Amino acid sequence: MTEEALLLTVAGAPNQNDNVGKLLSFFSISWRTIANEKFFERDEESDGDAPKARLFCSAGTFVGLLQEREEKSIASRAWGKGVHSVFVYAGDNSDSLQRLVRLLVQDESIVLQKRNSGPLDFVLSDRWDDFCGVMSGIRATAPAEDVRFIPNISKGNVFDIISSDSGAVLLKISYQGLDVFLSTSTEIIDIGENLTSRGFDVREHFLSAVPIVLYIKWAFAQKCWQAPDVSACLVIDDPVLKPKYGCLDFEKLFALMVQHNFSTSIAFIPWNWQRSQPAVAGLFRKNPDRYSLSIHGCDHTAAEFGDGDRDRIRRKAGLAVKRMRLHESKTGLGHDRVMVFPQGIFSEAAMTALKHADFVAAVNTEMISVDRDASIKISDAWDVAVMSYAGFPLFTRRYPSQGIENFAFDILLGKPCIAVIHHDYCRDRYAHVVKFVEALNRLNCRLSWRGLGEVVKHSYRQRELSPGVIEIEMYANEILINNNSDRVRHFSIRRREIDSSSIDEIHDESGAIPWSALDGHISFEVELRPGQKKTISLAFKQLSENGHGSDGNIAYRFKTMMRRYASEVRDNYVTPARFKFSGSR
Repeated sequence: MTEEALLLTVAGAPNQNDNVGKLLSFFSISWRTIANEKFFERDEESDGDAPKARLFCSAGTFVGLLQEREEKSIASRAWGKGVHSVFVYAGDNSDSLQRLVRLLVQDESIVLQKRNSGPLDFVLSDRWDDFCGVMSGIRATAPAEDVRFIPNISKGNVFDIISSDSGAVLLKISYQGLDVFLSTSTEIIDIGENLTSRGFDVREHFLSAVPIVLYIKWAFAQKCWQAPDVSACLVIDDPVLKPKYGCLDFEKLFALMVQHNFSTSIAFIPWNWQRSQPAVAGLFRKNPDRYSLSIHGCDHTAAEFGDGDRDRIRRKAGLAVKRMRLHESKTGLGHDRVMVFPQGIFSEAAMTALKHADFVAAVNTEMISVDRDASIKISDAWDVAVMSYAGFPLFTRRYPSQGIENFAFDILLGKPCIAVIHHDYCRDRYAHVVKFVEALNRLNCRLSWRGLGEVVKHSYRQRELSPGVIEIEMYANEILINNNSDRVRHFSIRRREIDSSSIDEIHDESGAIPWSALDGHISFEVELRPGQKKTISLAFKQLSENGHGSDGNIAYRFKTMMRRYASEVRDNYVTPARFKFSGSR
Protein backbone atom coordinates (compact mmCIF):
# COMPACT_ATOMS: atom_id res chain seq x y z
CA MET A 1 0.00 0.00 0.00
CA THR A 2 1.11 3.55 -0.71
CA GLU A 3 2.07 5.42 2.43
CA GLU A 4 0.27 8.74 2.83
CA ALA A 5 0.63 11.57 5.34
CA LEU A 6 -2.52 13.52 6.17
CA LEU A 7 -2.43 16.68 8.25
CA LEU A 8 -5.81 17.16 9.88
CA THR A 9 -7.33 20.57 10.51
CA VAL A 10 -10.38 22.12 12.13
CA ALA A 11 -11.60 25.46 10.82
CA GLY A 12 -10.46 28.35 13.05
CA ALA A 13 -8.35 26.15 15.33
CA PRO A 14 -4.58 26.82 15.55
CA ASN A 15 -2.24 24.02 14.54
CA GLN A 16 1.39 23.24 13.82
CA ASN A 17 0.76 21.81 10.34
CA ASP A 18 3.24 24.13 8.61
CA ASN A 19 6.04 22.80 10.81
CA VAL A 20 4.89 19.19 10.39
CA GLY A 21 4.84 19.68 6.62
CA LYS A 22 8.42 20.97 6.62
CA LEU A 23 9.56 17.89 8.51
CA LEU A 24 7.77 15.52 6.14
CA SER A 25 9.24 17.31 3.12
CA PHE A 26 12.72 17.11 4.67
CA PHE A 27 12.41 13.33 4.70
CA SER A 28 10.83 13.41 1.21
CA ILE A 29 7.43 12.21 2.41
CA SER A 30 4.46 13.44 0.37
CA TRP A 31 1.69 15.01 2.41
CA ARG A 32 -1.53 16.96 2.17
CA THR A 33 -3.87 18.79 4.50
CA ILE A 34 -7.44 17.66 4.98
CA ALA A 35 -10.30 19.02 7.10
CA ASN A 36 -11.62 16.79 9.85
CA GLU A 37 -15.11 16.68 8.35
CA LYS A 38 -13.70 15.50 5.00
CA PHE A 39 -11.50 12.75 6.38
CA PHE A 40 -13.98 9.87 6.35
CA GLU A 41 -15.43 10.87 3.01
CA ARG A 42 -12.12 10.01 1.31
CA ASP A 43 -12.70 6.29 1.81
CA GLU A 44 -16.44 5.93 1.32
CA GLU A 45 -16.03 4.60 -2.24
CA SER A 46 -12.48 3.23 -2.06
CA ASP A 47 -11.48 -0.42 -1.86
CA GLY A 48 -8.96 -2.22 0.31
CA ASP A 49 -6.07 -0.91 -1.78
CA ALA A 50 -6.67 2.68 -0.69
CA PRO A 51 -3.58 4.44 0.75
CA LYS A 52 -2.85 3.75 4.38
CA ALA A 53 -2.88 7.14 6.06
CA ARG A 54 -0.51 8.35 8.76
CA LEU A 55 -2.37 11.13 10.52
CA PHE A 56 -0.85 14.22 12.17
CA CYS A 57 -2.91 16.58 14.30
CA SER A 58 -3.26 18.40 17.61
CA ALA A 59 -5.05 16.86 20.59
CA GLY A 60 -8.08 19.09 20.07
CA THR A 61 -8.32 18.14 16.41
CA PHE A 62 -8.10 14.43 17.19
CA VAL A 63 -10.84 14.70 19.81
CA GLY A 64 -13.00 16.22 17.08
CA LEU A 65 -12.13 13.38 14.71
CA LEU A 66 -13.15 10.79 17.28
CA GLN A 67 -16.46 12.57 17.70
CA GLU A 68 -16.91 12.61 13.90
CA ARG A 69 -16.21 8.90 13.82
CA GLU A 70 -19.01 8.18 16.27
CA GLU A 71 -21.47 10.06 14.07
CA LYS A 72 -20.67 8.35 10.72
CA SER A 73 -21.67 4.80 9.97
CA ILE A 74 -18.85 4.40 7.41
CA ALA A 75 -16.28 5.41 9.96
CA SER A 76 -15.77 1.98 11.47
CA ARG A 77 -14.63 0.46 8.15
CA ALA A 78 -12.49 3.44 7.21
CA TRP A 79 -10.88 3.50 10.64
CA GLY A 80 -9.82 -0.11 10.42
CA LYS A 81 -8.58 -0.18 6.81
CA GLY A 82 -7.67 3.39 5.96
CA VAL A 83 -5.44 4.47 8.87
CA HIS A 84 -2.03 3.11 9.79
CA SER A 85 -1.37 5.20 12.92
CA VAL A 86 -1.71 8.70 14.34
CA PHE A 87 0.79 11.20 15.73
CA VAL A 88 -0.88 13.66 18.09
CA TYR A 89 0.84 16.67 19.66
CA ALA A 90 -0.61 18.59 22.59
CA GLY A 91 -1.26 21.91 20.88
CA ASP A 92 -2.02 24.94 22.98
CA ASN A 93 -5.16 23.58 24.68
CA SER A 94 -4.24 21.58 27.79
CA ASP A 95 -7.89 20.76 28.46
CA SER A 96 -8.14 19.02 25.08
CA LEU A 97 -4.99 17.02 25.83
CA GLN A 98 -6.33 15.79 29.16
CA ARG A 99 -9.69 15.02 27.61
CA LEU A 100 -8.04 12.99 24.87
CA VAL A 101 -5.93 10.95 27.31
CA ARG A 102 -9.01 10.12 29.36
CA LEU A 103 -10.89 9.11 26.24
CA LEU A 104 -8.15 6.91 24.83
CA VAL A 105 -7.51 5.00 28.07
CA GLN A 106 -11.12 5.13 29.31
CA ASP A 107 -10.22 6.59 32.69
CA GLU A 108 -11.81 9.86 33.82
CA SER A 109 -9.61 10.07 36.91
CA ILE A 110 -6.40 10.89 35.01
CA VAL A 111 -5.01 14.34 35.77
CA LEU A 112 -2.08 15.69 33.76
CA GLN A 113 0.67 17.33 35.75
CA LYS A 114 2.70 20.46 34.94
CA ARG A 115 6.09 21.51 36.28
CA ASN A 116 7.89 24.81 35.87
CA SER A 117 11.11 23.83 37.59
CA GLY A 118 13.37 24.18 34.57
CA PRO A 119 15.23 21.36 32.78
CA LEU A 120 14.40 17.74 33.57
CA ASP A 121 16.04 14.40 32.83
CA PHE A 122 14.27 12.40 30.13
CA VAL A 123 14.87 8.81 29.07
CA LEU A 124 13.80 6.92 25.97
CA SER A 125 12.54 3.38 26.36
CA ASP A 126 14.99 0.57 25.67
CA ARG A 127 12.14 -1.92 25.15
CA TRP A 128 11.08 -0.94 21.62
CA ASP A 129 14.13 -0.81 19.39
CA ASP A 130 12.11 -0.81 16.15
CA PHE A 131 10.65 2.57 17.08
CA CYS A 132 13.39 4.21 19.13
CA GLY A 133 16.22 2.96 16.92
CA VAL A 134 19.56 4.55 17.76
CA MET A 135 17.85 6.66 20.46
CA SER A 136 16.88 3.55 22.43
CA GLY A 137 17.80 4.03 26.10
CA ILE A 138 19.18 7.53 25.50
CA ARG A 139 19.01 10.01 28.37
CA ALA A 140 18.92 13.77 27.97
CA THR A 141 18.41 16.84 30.12
CA ALA A 142 16.08 19.28 28.40
CA PRO A 143 13.79 22.26 29.10
CA ALA A 144 10.33 21.25 30.30
CA GLU A 145 8.46 24.52 30.70
CA ASP A 146 4.77 24.41 29.68
CA VAL A 147 4.93 20.63 29.23
CA ARG A 148 2.19 18.37 30.58
CA PHE A 149 3.18 15.03 32.07
CA ILE A 150 0.99 11.97 31.86
CA PRO A 151 1.10 9.96 35.09
CA ASN A 152 1.85 6.25 35.06
CA ILE A 153 -1.05 4.34 33.50
CA SER A 154 -1.03 0.64 34.38
CA LYS A 155 -2.90 -0.65 31.38
CA GLY A 156 -1.78 -3.08 28.70
CA ASN A 157 -2.69 -0.78 25.84
CA VAL A 158 -0.39 2.03 27.04
CA PHE A 159 3.36 2.09 26.44
CA ASP A 160 5.65 4.90 27.65
CA ILE A 161 8.28 5.85 25.05
CA ILE A 162 9.80 9.01 26.54
CA SER A 163 9.38 9.70 30.23
CA SER A 164 10.80 11.45 33.27
CA ASP A 165 10.29 11.20 37.00
CA SER A 166 7.31 13.52 36.54
CA GLY A 167 5.57 11.25 34.02
CA ALA A 168 5.47 10.38 30.30
CA VAL A 169 5.80 12.93 27.49
CA LEU A 170 5.50 10.48 24.56
CA LEU A 171 3.48 7.31 24.71
CA LYS A 172 1.71 4.86 22.43
CA ILE A 173 -1.90 4.04 23.16
CA SER A 174 -3.66 1.22 21.31
CA TYR A 175 -7.20 2.47 20.80
CA GLN A 176 -9.74 0.21 19.10
CA GLY A 177 -7.09 -1.37 16.88
CA LEU A 178 -5.28 1.88 16.09
CA ASP A 179 -1.86 2.97 17.37
CA VAL A 180 -1.99 6.54 18.64
CA PHE A 181 1.33 8.22 19.45
CA LEU A 182 0.69 11.06 21.87
CA SER A 183 3.28 13.77 22.49
CA THR A 184 2.61 16.27 25.25
CA SER A 185 4.78 18.91 23.57
CA THR A 186 2.82 22.02 22.66
CA GLU A 187 5.09 22.71 19.68
CA ILE A 188 6.59 21.01 16.66
CA ILE A 189 10.07 22.23 15.76
CA ASP A 190 10.26 24.66 12.84
CA ILE A 191 13.24 23.44 10.81
CA GLY A 192 12.84 26.45 8.52
CA GLU A 193 14.10 28.75 11.27
CA ASN A 194 17.68 30.00 11.34
CA LEU A 195 20.10 28.54 13.83
CA THR A 196 20.49 30.79 16.84
CA SER A 197 23.80 29.26 17.94
CA ARG A 198 26.93 27.83 16.36
CA GLY A 199 25.32 24.44 15.85
CA PHE A 200 22.16 22.46 16.51
CA ASP A 201 21.78 21.05 20.03
CA VAL A 202 18.93 18.55 20.29
CA ARG A 203 18.73 19.14 24.05
CA GLU A 204 17.36 22.62 23.38
CA HIS A 205 14.56 21.23 21.17
CA PHE A 206 14.17 17.79 22.67
CA LEU A 207 10.39 17.54 23.05
CA SER A 208 9.53 19.46 19.89
CA ALA A 209 11.91 17.42 17.70
CA VAL A 210 12.65 13.92 18.96
CA PRO A 211 9.08 12.49 19.29
CA ILE A 212 7.92 13.45 15.80
CA VAL A 213 11.20 12.48 14.08
CA LEU A 214 11.08 9.06 15.76
CA TYR A 215 7.51 8.63 14.55
CA ILE A 216 8.23 9.72 10.95
CA LYS A 217 11.24 7.41 10.68
CA TRP A 218 9.14 4.50 12.01
CA ALA A 219 5.86 5.16 10.19
CA PHE A 220 7.53 5.79 6.81
CA ALA A 221 10.40 3.32 7.17
CA GLN A 222 10.08 2.08 3.58
CA LYS A 223 9.72 5.52 2.00
CA CYS A 224 11.96 7.68 4.16
CA TRP A 225 15.54 8.57 3.22
CA GLN A 226 17.99 6.22 4.94
CA ALA A 227 21.77 6.15 5.34
CA PRO A 228 23.48 3.12 3.73
CA ASP A 229 25.27 2.54 7.03
CA VAL A 230 26.53 4.59 9.98
CA SER A 231 30.07 5.84 9.41
CA ALA A 232 32.10 7.02 12.39
CA CYS A 233 35.49 8.60 13.00
CA LEU A 234 37.33 10.26 15.88
CA VAL A 235 39.29 13.35 14.77
CA ILE A 236 42.22 14.72 16.76
CA ASP A 237 43.28 18.22 15.76
CA ASP A 238 46.86 19.50 15.40
CA PRO A 239 49.37 16.77 16.44
CA VAL A 240 52.75 16.52 14.77
CA LEU A 241 53.49 12.90 13.81
CA LYS A 242 56.01 12.19 16.55
CA PRO A 243 55.76 9.23 18.97
CA LYS A 244 54.32 11.49 21.65
CA TYR A 245 52.49 14.78 21.35
CA GLY A 246 51.22 16.34 24.56
CA CYS A 247 48.98 13.77 26.26
CA LEU A 248 48.87 11.66 23.08
CA ASP A 249 50.99 8.57 22.51
CA PHE A 250 50.36 7.16 19.02
CA GLU A 251 51.30 3.56 19.88
CA LYS A 252 49.10 3.50 22.97
CA LEU A 253 46.20 5.06 21.09
CA PHE A 254 46.54 2.44 18.37
CA ALA A 255 46.32 -0.35 20.94
CA LEU A 256 43.16 1.22 22.34
CA MET A 257 41.64 1.52 18.86
CA VAL A 258 42.11 -2.20 18.35
CA GLN A 259 40.83 -3.06 21.81
CA HIS A 260 37.77 -0.81 21.76
CA ASN A 261 37.05 -0.77 18.02
CA PHE A 262 37.35 2.76 16.71
CA SER A 263 39.37 4.75 14.18
CA THR A 264 41.21 8.06 14.35
CA SER A 265 41.91 10.75 11.78
CA ILE A 266 44.65 13.21 12.61
CA ALA A 267 43.80 16.69 11.37
CA PHE A 268 47.34 17.38 10.17
CA ILE A 269 48.71 20.90 9.77
CA PRO A 270 50.44 21.04 6.33
CA TRP A 271 53.08 23.43 7.70
CA ASN A 272 54.46 20.40 9.58
CA TRP A 273 55.04 18.38 6.40
CA GLN A 274 58.80 18.01 6.98
CA ARG A 275 58.55 17.08 10.65
CA SER A 276 56.86 13.66 10.71
CA GLN A 277 58.99 10.91 12.20
CA PRO A 278 59.38 7.64 10.24
CA ALA A 279 58.18 5.36 13.05
CA VAL A 280 54.85 7.16 13.35
CA ALA A 281 54.39 7.41 9.59
CA GLY A 282 55.06 3.67 9.39
CA LEU A 283 52.42 3.01 12.05
CA PHE A 284 49.89 4.92 9.95
CA ARG A 285 50.88 3.18 6.71
CA LYS A 286 50.53 -0.28 8.24
CA ASN A 287 47.13 0.44 9.77
CA PRO A 288 45.05 2.52 7.34
CA ASP A 289 41.82 1.09 8.77
CA ARG A 290 42.67 2.70 12.14
CA TYR A 291 44.82 5.76 11.40
CA SER A 292 44.35 8.35 8.65
CA LEU A 293 45.28 11.96 7.90
CA SER A 294 43.07 14.86 6.92
CA ILE A 295 44.15 18.43 6.10
CA HIS A 296 43.95 20.98 8.91
CA GLY A 297 44.27 24.39 7.29
CA CYS A 298 47.65 25.32 5.85
CA ASP A 299 49.75 27.25 8.39
CA HIS A 300 47.07 27.06 11.11
CA THR A 301 47.24 30.80 11.65
CA ALA A 302 44.27 32.67 13.07
CA ALA A 303 41.33 32.77 10.65
CA GLU A 304 43.52 31.83 7.68
CA PHE A 305 40.46 30.41 5.87
CA GLY A 306 38.16 33.18 7.06
CA ASP A 307 39.45 35.57 4.40
CA GLY A 308 37.03 36.95 1.84
CA ASP A 309 39.72 37.35 -0.82
CA ARG A 310 39.12 34.43 -3.18
CA ASP A 311 42.57 34.62 -4.81
CA ARG A 312 44.38 34.65 -1.48
CA ILE A 313 42.29 31.73 -0.20
CA ARG A 314 42.86 29.85 -3.46
CA ARG A 315 46.63 30.24 -3.05
CA LYS A 316 46.40 29.11 0.57
CA ALA A 317 44.41 26.01 -0.40
CA GLY A 318 46.86 25.28 -3.20
CA LEU A 319 49.82 25.57 -0.83
CA ALA A 320 48.14 23.18 1.63
CA VAL A 321 47.69 20.62 -1.17
CA LYS A 322 51.28 21.08 -2.33
CA ARG A 323 52.65 20.52 1.18
CA MET A 324 50.53 17.41 1.71
CA ARG A 325 51.83 15.97 -1.56
CA LEU A 326 55.39 16.67 -0.43
CA HIS A 327 54.59 15.00 2.88
CA GLU A 328 53.30 11.95 1.02
CA SER A 329 56.42 11.80 -1.12
CA LYS A 330 58.64 12.08 1.96
CA THR A 331 56.81 9.57 4.19
CA GLY A 332 54.88 7.34 1.80
CA LEU A 333 51.78 8.22 3.82
CA GLY A 334 48.64 9.20 1.93
CA HIS A 335 45.99 11.62 3.12
CA ASP A 336 42.30 12.38 2.68
CA ARG A 337 41.40 15.41 0.57
CA VAL A 338 39.18 16.68 3.40
CA MET A 339 39.65 20.12 4.93
CA VAL A 340 39.23 20.67 8.66
CA PHE A 341 39.20 24.43 9.29
CA PRO A 342 41.50 25.76 12.06
CA GLN A 343 39.47 27.23 14.94
CA GLY A 344 36.35 26.35 12.92
CA ILE A 345 36.63 29.65 11.00
CA PHE A 346 35.85 29.76 7.29
CA SER A 347 34.45 32.09 4.63
CA GLU A 348 32.21 31.45 1.64
CA ALA A 349 35.23 32.20 -0.55
CA ALA A 350 37.08 29.37 1.18
CA MET A 351 34.33 26.89 0.32
CA THR A 352 34.46 27.93 -3.34
CA ALA A 353 38.25 27.64 -3.39
CA LEU A 354 38.19 24.13 -1.89
CA LYS A 355 35.55 23.02 -4.36
CA HIS A 356 37.82 23.95 -7.27
CA ALA A 357 41.03 22.68 -5.61
CA ASP A 358 39.88 19.05 -5.82
CA PHE A 359 38.92 18.68 -2.15
CA VAL A 360 36.29 16.03 -1.46
CA ALA A 361 34.58 17.87 1.42
CA ALA A 362 35.10 20.07 4.47
CA VAL A 363 34.50 18.94 8.06
CA ASN A 364 33.92 21.50 10.77
CA THR A 365 32.45 22.22 14.18
CA GLU A 366 31.00 25.51 12.96
CA MET A 367 28.22 25.73 10.37
CA ILE A 368 28.08 29.48 9.80
CA SER A 369 30.78 31.27 7.80
CA VAL A 370 32.28 34.55 9.03
CA ASP A 371 30.75 36.49 6.13
CA ARG A 372 27.31 34.90 5.99
CA ASP A 373 24.53 37.52 6.07
CA ALA A 374 21.84 35.05 7.05
CA SER A 375 22.28 32.14 9.41
CA ILE A 376 22.06 28.51 8.38
CA LYS A 377 18.61 26.99 8.78
CA ILE A 378 17.92 24.08 11.12
CA SER A 379 17.05 21.97 8.07
CA ASP A 380 20.56 22.66 6.70
CA ALA A 381 22.08 21.55 9.99
CA TRP A 382 19.97 18.37 9.94
CA ASP A 383 21.04 17.41 6.43
CA VAL A 384 23.78 14.84 5.84
CA ALA A 385 26.04 17.81 5.04
CA VAL A 386 25.44 21.55 4.79
CA MET A 387 25.20 22.33 1.06
CA SER A 388 24.57 26.08 1.27
CA TYR A 389 28.10 27.20 0.40
CA ALA A 390 28.67 27.08 -3.38
CA GLY A 391 27.34 23.53 -3.37
CA PHE A 392 30.47 22.31 -1.54
CA PRO A 393 29.67 19.89 1.31
CA LEU A 394 30.34 20.88 4.91
CA PHE A 395 30.06 17.85 7.20
CA THR A 396 29.60 18.63 10.88
CA ARG A 397 31.43 17.18 13.85
CA ARG A 398 30.90 17.41 17.60
CA TYR A 399 32.86 17.44 20.84
CA PRO A 400 32.15 14.69 23.41
CA SER A 401 30.94 17.40 25.80
CA GLN A 402 27.89 17.88 23.57
CA GLY A 403 26.53 14.58 24.84
CA ILE A 404 25.82 11.15 23.41
CA GLU A 405 22.22 12.26 22.81
CA ASN A 406 23.40 14.70 20.11
CA PHE A 407 25.48 12.03 18.37
CA ALA A 408 22.52 9.63 18.50
CA PHE A 409 20.14 12.22 17.05
CA ASP A 410 22.59 12.99 14.23
CA ILE A 411 22.63 9.28 13.38
CA LEU A 412 18.82 9.16 13.51
CA LEU A 413 18.77 11.94 10.91
CA GLY A 414 21.18 10.02 8.67
CA LYS A 415 24.32 12.06 9.41
CA PRO A 416 27.72 10.45 10.00
CA CYS A 417 29.11 10.21 13.52
CA ILE A 418 32.18 12.47 13.57
CA ALA A 419 33.70 13.39 16.92
CA VAL A 420 36.58 15.77 17.60
CA ILE A 421 39.02 16.03 20.48
CA HIS A 422 42.42 17.56 21.15
CA HIS A 423 45.43 15.83 22.66
CA ASP A 424 44.45 16.91 26.20
CA TYR A 425 41.36 14.67 26.05
CA CYS A 426 43.80 11.73 26.16
CA ARG A 427 44.86 12.60 29.72
CA ASP A 428 44.23 10.26 32.66
CA ARG A 429 45.55 7.33 30.60
CA TYR A 430 42.87 7.78 27.91
CA ALA A 431 40.04 7.22 30.40
CA HIS A 432 37.89 9.94 28.78
CA VAL A 433 38.50 8.61 25.27
CA VAL A 434 37.63 5.04 26.23
CA LYS A 435 34.49 6.06 28.12
CA PHE A 436 33.28 8.17 25.21
CA VAL A 437 34.00 5.57 22.52
CA GLU A 438 32.37 2.82 24.53
CA ALA A 439 29.25 4.97 24.90
CA LEU A 440 29.14 5.45 21.12
CA ASN A 441 29.63 1.74 20.49
CA ARG A 442 26.78 0.93 22.90
CA LEU A 443 24.29 2.89 20.79
CA ASN A 444 21.57 0.78 19.23
CA CYS A 445 23.23 0.68 15.81
CA ARG A 446 26.34 -0.73 14.21
CA LEU A 447 29.01 1.92 13.73
CA SER A 448 31.36 1.47 10.77
CA TRP A 449 34.59 3.10 11.94
CA ARG A 450 36.57 4.51 9.02
CA GLY A 451 39.07 7.16 8.03
CA LEU A 452 37.59 10.61 7.61
CA GLY A 453 37.81 10.48 3.81
CA GLU A 454 36.00 7.15 3.75
CA VAL A 455 33.37 8.53 6.11
CA VAL A 456 32.40 11.36 3.77
CA LYS A 457 32.43 9.07 0.71
CA HIS A 458 30.02 6.69 2.46
CA SER A 459 27.77 9.52 3.71
CA TYR A 460 24.73 9.92 1.49
CA ARG A 461 21.07 9.08 1.72
CA GLN A 462 19.10 6.58 -0.30
CA ARG A 463 15.72 4.93 -0.70
CA GLU A 464 14.30 2.16 -2.85
CA LEU A 465 11.98 3.47 -5.55
CA SER A 466 11.07 -0.01 -6.81
CA PRO A 467 12.66 -3.48 -6.59
CA GLY A 468 16.22 -3.14 -7.83
CA VAL A 469 16.03 0.65 -8.33
CA ILE A 470 17.71 2.85 -5.71
CA GLU A 471 17.57 6.64 -5.54
CA ILE A 472 20.63 8.32 -3.98
CA GLU A 473 21.31 11.89 -2.92
CA MET A 474 25.05 12.53 -3.06
CA TYR A 475 26.91 15.08 -0.92
CA ALA A 476 30.72 14.73 -0.99
CA ASN A 477 32.58 15.17 -4.27
CA GLU A 478 33.27 11.44 -4.14
CA ILE A 479 30.84 8.66 -3.37
CA LEU A 480 31.35 4.94 -2.83
CA ILE A 481 28.35 2.83 -3.80
CA ASN A 482 28.11 -0.82 -2.82
CA ASN A 483 25.58 -3.28 -4.22
CA ASN A 484 25.47 -5.73 -1.34
CA SER A 485 22.39 -7.52 -2.71
CA ASP A 486 22.20 -10.72 -4.78
CA ARG A 487 20.70 -8.99 -7.83
CA VAL A 488 21.67 -6.29 -10.30
CA ARG A 489 20.76 -2.86 -8.98
CA HIS A 490 20.20 0.39 -10.83
CA PHE A 491 21.23 3.54 -8.96
CA SER A 492 19.75 6.91 -9.84
CA ILE A 493 22.06 9.52 -8.30
CA ARG A 494 21.49 13.23 -7.93
CA ARG A 495 23.36 16.04 -6.21
CA ARG A 496 22.63 19.69 -5.56
CA GLU A 497 24.76 21.95 -7.72
CA ILE A 498 24.09 25.65 -8.25
CA ASP A 499 26.62 26.01 -11.09
CA SER A 500 26.69 22.92 -13.29
CA SER A 501 28.98 24.75 -15.75
CA SER A 502 31.77 24.50 -13.15
CA ILE A 503 31.84 20.69 -13.48
CA ASP A 504 34.69 19.37 -15.59
CA GLU A 505 33.77 15.69 -15.45
CA ILE A 506 31.97 12.97 -13.52
CA HIS A 507 33.85 9.69 -13.66
CA ASP A 508 34.47 6.32 -12.07
CA GLU A 509 37.41 3.93 -12.34
CA SER A 510 36.58 3.05 -15.94
CA GLY A 511 36.03 6.55 -17.34
CA ALA A 512 33.57 9.41 -17.75
CA ILE A 513 29.89 9.09 -16.82
CA PRO A 514 27.18 10.97 -18.75
CA TRP A 515 25.22 13.41 -16.62
CA SER A 516 22.53 16.07 -16.90
CA ALA A 517 21.55 19.22 -15.01
CA LEU A 518 18.09 20.49 -14.10
CA ASP A 519 16.60 22.79 -11.43
CA GLY A 520 19.75 23.16 -9.32
CA HIS A 521 20.63 19.45 -9.43
CA ILE A 522 22.86 17.21 -11.49
CA SER A 523 21.90 13.58 -12.06
CA PHE A 524 23.42 10.43 -13.53
CA GLU A 525 22.80 6.67 -13.58
CA VAL A 526 24.93 3.71 -12.50
CA GLU A 527 24.26 -0.02 -12.61
CA LEU A 528 26.10 -2.46 -10.36
CA ARG A 529 26.30 -6.23 -10.39
CA PRO A 530 25.75 -8.19 -7.14
CA GLY A 531 28.65 -7.51 -4.77
CA GLN A 532 30.13 -4.79 -6.98
CA LYS A 533 31.50 -1.53 -5.54
CA LYS A 534 32.16 1.68 -7.41
CA THR A 535 33.72 5.02 -6.49
CA ILE A 536 32.36 7.99 -8.44
CA SER A 537 34.08 11.38 -8.44
CA LEU A 538 33.12 14.91 -9.44
CA ALA A 539 35.94 16.95 -10.93
CA PHE A 540 35.51 20.72 -11.00
CA LYS A 541 37.29 23.19 -13.23
CA GLN A 542 40.36 24.77 -11.67
CA LEU A 543 40.21 28.47 -10.85
CA SER A 544 43.76 28.97 -12.08
CA GLU A 545 46.49 27.01 -13.81
CA ASN A 546 48.34 25.90 -10.72
CA GLY A 547 46.74 27.45 -7.62
CA HIS A 548 49.85 27.05 -5.46
CA GLY A 549 51.42 30.43 -4.84
CA SER A 550 54.12 31.23 -2.31
CA ASP A 551 54.11 30.68 1.44
CA GLY A 552 54.30 34.39 2.28
CA ASN A 553 57.06 36.89 2.99
CA ILE A 554 59.87 36.39 5.47
CA ALA A 555 58.07 38.20 8.31
CA TYR A 556 54.95 36.08 7.84
CA ARG A 557 56.97 32.85 7.68
CA PHE A 558 58.85 33.75 10.84
CA LYS A 559 55.64 34.63 12.67
CA THR A 560 54.06 31.35 11.55
CA MET A 561 57.07 29.35 12.71
CA MET A 562 57.01 31.01 16.14
CA ARG A 563 53.29 30.35 16.44
CA ARG A 564 53.72 26.67 15.63
CA TYR A 565 56.60 26.18 18.05
CA ALA A 566 54.83 28.11 20.81
CA SER A 567 51.76 25.91 20.35
CA GLU A 568 53.88 22.79 20.68
CA VAL A 569 55.57 24.06 23.83
CA ARG A 570 52.10 24.65 25.28
CA ASP A 571 50.82 21.22 24.22
CA ASN A 572 53.92 19.21 25.14
CA TYR A 573 54.90 20.88 28.40
CA VAL A 574 52.46 23.43 29.80
CA THR A 575 49.23 21.45 29.40
CA PRO A 576 50.59 18.11 30.74
CA ALA A 577 52.16 19.93 33.70
CA ARG A 578 48.87 21.63 34.49
CA PHE A 579 47.07 18.29 34.51
CA LYS A 580 49.81 16.74 36.64
CA PHE A 581 49.57 19.37 39.34
CA SER A 582 45.75 19.35 39.25
CA GLY A 583 45.63 15.60 39.91
CA SER A 584 45.08 14.31 36.38
CA ARG A 585 47.66 11.87 35.04
